[in-house]
Amino acid sequence: MKISINQPAYLPWLGYFERIDSSDIHVILNHVQYEKNSYINRNKIYANQKAQWLTIPVSKALGTLDNNSINNVVTQNNKKWIRTHLKTIYYNYCKTPFFDKYYPEFKRLLENQINEKCFFSIINSINNLFIKYLNIKTQIIYSDNLGIDSKKSDLVLDICKSQNARQYLSGENGIDYLNLDDFEKSNINVLFQKYNHPVYNQYRKKFISHLSILDLLFFHGKESLNIIRKGKNYIRYDKF
Repeated sequence: MKISINQPAYLPWLGYFERIDSSDIHVILNHVQYEKNSYINRNKIYANQKAQWLTIPVSKALGTLDNNSINNVVTQNNKKWIRTHLKTIYYNYCKTPFFDKYYPEFKRLLENQINEKCFFSIINSINNLFIKYLNIKTQIIYSDNLGIDSKKSDLVLDICKSQNARQYLSGENGIDYLNLDDFEKSNINVLFQKYNHPVYNQYRKKFISHLSILDLLFFHGKESLNIIRKGKNYIRYDKF
């Protein structure tokens, strides 16, 4: 049983979906503290001949300030940011080969979120759409349904145990906080993602990596998952 765990993200990059695709179960970590200025509420697309941020404006969580978890954060000015994001995406990608295949449904989904205040609900709907587009079959579960209250390395370990995992596919930054001895004692093998970002045809003079999955989908359509898989690379701790 291979498991991966990640906080949700807005318009994620390719490596985000590669780790989901490589897992039997992917856990969306939606009950932990919201991190300001992270990729949770923003990501980059190609615009004005460079990588440009698209950011969802959010406000403090509903309820007490101590309960600032991702699934409690609320959005601001939905009508304004949704209109701006869709306009930016349209003008910079409308001539791409697969724009007409993906953009209309994506546009409808976002427009239907204008009255939705729950930030997580919005980005989860978007990412489920991307998973459908990519034809990824991994089982998705949510951490707020697991009833696990531990923190940091213990939280990851306890989630792995709850799903009877034998292998944990960590992000690269997991090396900074995971207690690998505890995983070894629990007979869980930890591998760290060292994604080799594939170069794909963007029909531009210079390739720009680490853009949103939208960039790849608009240019390569149903071949996108095969391109994502070309960057697959996991290593053990002793290989760092």
